[in-house]
Order: sequence, then structure tokens, then C-alpha cells
Amino acid sequence: MSAPKTNIEKQEKRHRPALWGMGILVVLVALGYFFYVTFLAAEGNEPGDEAENVVEPGVTVAE
Repeated sequence: MSAPKTNIEKQEKRHRPALWGMGILVVLVALGYFFYVTFLAAEGNEPGDEAENVVEPGVTVAE
């Protein structure tokens, strides 16, 4: 069953603000993800930073 009285031009005009809003939201989410990944990469730890605090399972540590 098809919709009666379809007017594509009118529907395009009515849906334009919603489509623009979704497009802007997609761009903002992509920018947020990029900045999040960049922050994680910049604040990451160097290999071996916490190696001196590692204790093997089953080993007791005398302080």
C-alpha cells in the first residue's frame, strides 16, 4: 500500500531541519571521539612505568 498524495518537494522541505540536525550531531560525535582518542594517546603511560609495582601471583612481599 502506498501513501496517498505524496509530494516529494514538500516532504523534502519539511524534513530539512531534522536532517541538518542529525548531520550536525554526527559531526559533533565524530569530533568528540577524535578528541577523546587524542587525549588518551597524549596521556598514556610509557611501557615499564609501573613494572616495579607488579607482584607475581602466589609471592608474598615483605616490606
